[in-house]
Amino acid sequence: MAADLVLNIPAKSRKEALIDLGVQAGISLGGVSNCTGRAPALKGGMSLRKALETLTTGGGCDFQIVDRFTVRIVDAPPVVVRAALSEPEVEAPVEVDRVVVSATKRAAPLNAAPGGVSVVPGERLRELDAVDTTGVSLRTAGFLTTNLGAARNKIMLRGLSDGAFTGRTQQTVGTYLDDIPLTYNAPDPDLRLIDVEQVEVLRGPQGTLYGGGSLSGIYRIVTRRPVLGEWSLETRAVAAATESGSPSRKVEAVLNAPLAGDRAALRLAAFDDVDGGYVDDVNLRLSNVDRTTRRGGRVAVTARLNEAWSLDLSAALQDLASTDTQYTTPSLGGQRRANQVRETHGNRFREAALNINGAGNWGQFASSSGFVRHRFTSRYDATAAVERVSETAVDLGMFDEGSDVRLWVEDMTWTSPSDRRLTWLLGIYGLVGEERGRGELRGSTSRQTLRLYYDETRVDRRREGALYGETTWAMGNGWSASAGARAFSNRVRTVSSVIAPSPGRSRDFDKTADFSDVSTKLSIQKTLDGGGMVYALTSEGYRSGGFNSGGLTAPSASLDHFSPDHLRNYEIGASLRPLAGALVLRAALFHDVWRDIQTDQYLSSGLSYTANVGDARNTGLELEGLARLGARWQLQANALLNRPRMVRIAPSFASVKDAALPGVPDLSAGATLRYERPWRTRKLVLTADVGYVGRSRMTFDPRYSPEMGGYVTGRLGGQLRGDDWLLGLAVTNPANTSGDTFAYGNPFYFGQVRQVTPLRPRTWSVELSRAF
Repeated sequence: MAADLVLNIPAKSRKEALIDLGVQAGISLGGVSNCTGRAPALKGGMSLRKALETLTTGGGCDFQIVDRFTVRIVDAPPVVVRAALSEPEVEAPVEVDRVVVSATKRAAPLNAAPGGVSVVPGERLRELDAVDTTGVSLRTAGFLTTNLGAARNKIMLRGLSDGAFTGRTQQTVGTYLDDIPLTYNAPDPDLRLIDVEQVEVLRGPQGTLYGGGSLSGIYRIVTRRPVLGEWSLETRAVAAATESGSPSRKVEAVLNAPLAGDRAALRLAAFDDVDGGYVDDVNLRLSNVDRTTRRGGRVAVTARLNEAWSLDLSAALQDLASTDTQYTTPSLGGQRRANQVRETHGNRFREAALNINGAGNWGQFASSSGFVRHRFTSRYDATAAVERVSETAVDLGMFDEGSDVRLWVEDMTWTSPSDRRLTWLLGIYGLVGEERGRGELRGSTSRQTLRLYYDETRVDRRREGALYGETTWAMGNGWSASAGARAFSNRVRTVSSVIAPSPGRSRDFDKTADFSDVSTKLSIQKTLDGGGMVYALTSEGYRSGGFNSGGLTAPSASLDHFSPDHLRNYEIGASLRPLAGALVLRAALFHDVWRDIQTDQYLSSGLSYTANVGDARNTGLELEGLARLGARWQLQANALLNRPRMVRIAPSFASVKDAALPGVPDLSAGATLRYERPWRTRKLVLTADVGYVGRSRMTFDPRYSPEMGGYVTGRLGGQLRGDDWLLGLAVTNPANTSGDTFAYGNPFYFGQVRQVTPLRPRTWSVELSRAF
């Protein structure tokens, strides 16, 4: 009960505000009709007791906390109860099901959200030093990422993978910063998780609420909002040393400041990180070549316009640069490879958002307007590709590619009051996007400087509009049924100009395509005594099609475009709280039907194209659990068991036998053991984190796909906490496991040279933070 809740309750009648509190806190709250008058807005983090005091004060009522799941609202405030409730409490660890999920666009406690849903509170992220997407993956069932390098990766959920490479396909997982999508077909920008309230993961297709690009789920970063009327400053520094590698560091600060009294507030977060390299290049005679720097920040202003309306204005930026990639060549031994050029990567991300929220007896309104600009460039050693097209001996070849993506987004929702038997949500969505990209293949010989062998300039413009909605009918006795639909229309136009000297062929390309359809969702659920639930649902996800324009010669008529793909999900699940809540279990059994799978592939030249490889099925079981092992111990675990398989191969891939979804292990699992106890006037927290990734293959075609995975990694950490300071020590990958993660570093050598992307070697870190 002492753990903070994340609340978003606008000013409204006390009765409605208390009902919203019950939903967002995951508790049974009776007797709300005893309160009269209007309650102020509640937003941000606060304890349940503080929220109850705020909502009942001045309303002619009071509250009694019966147990951890039940609160009674009464007329007269018994003095004895008030005195008892004001006694200090022992802080309890954050429970996985006591957090509000807002990614469903209708706030609900985690244990009341049907579907595969996970929440990692910000407190846990900081405690485990999970500062990026990879740090989240081990703590969430069915959450995997590729390991190409920071800001080059793709996220995969629920065993649904279209490959390790990032090309023209839209992502299978929608990535959001609060309510704004961060990507379309770009790699995950891998935003630094600083000053984060929580991370929410919705597994399974979310086409009804989020549209295209949410085919296997949603990954949403929920930031901390400015706190009205409060000054605060938090600082944190981490220093780390990697075995056989360069040192690393992280520095960050967060400031909260009131503006205009208690009507507005500012929150500013900034960071500067360096991840030292650990790969040596024997050709270039360089050590620890893969150094990555990441710096940026976020600013947010919250203004309370009146009791019913508020406004949030925010902006985020991140600049990331890697001096080289992190794959190795096993034949050279150790963390080594032999390249002709440094394979650099640059990634610049900018985002601005305006959110307007209002509430009244008519329901709630939310508008999210955003602009995203994402620029990224990569260089690859392409000597092998140049050798195939050059008439003379080649010293080196390189391929440079870059993209400049701009997205304008608007998403508006109107939600009915939450205390009605029939509740609903209506939404309008619009997106305008433009991507300007360029790819250059160049090479040199002993007798000439760099020569151009290929150059493509390409512009993709997208427009998308959608109307969507969901409704839920409370049928009584804990039963309810929900239905949702999204009607959408997309237009894609691609303009390309290719310069390819002989033996290539120069050409121009200009085509437009329209895609429209309806995506649906149906579910039925029952709330159980004690706070659990069971459910059954079916939902859809999709990605629009597009065009291929690249290659030394023009693509054939069958390869110059790719069609939309579609996924239908069937799922049954439960959230249970046996042993009086000491054990929390969430489980989902699912079956996915994936048609016309889009995948990014590579031509013999090393240049990419997108194709529809066929149809697949995946049946699996997701498990998440939290167990309280006494007053000081807590165990949290997750696992995904699935059986992915191809059931139809497209004609263009007809020669592929025994094809399977790439990078999808039959088993992945993770667990965190936590111990906490007072130590004099301080607090000691110890954590042990372990994760297992099963075996899988790199591509759909097992002939050119070595086996990967089958490794265990983890982290051991300890923190000593005072009232306003923290000292921590941790070791990541304590067993110094090497492994072979899901990545292939250089597509121009695919199928020619064995490449391995190992885990980061054993790394020791020390942390110091202070709050003012």
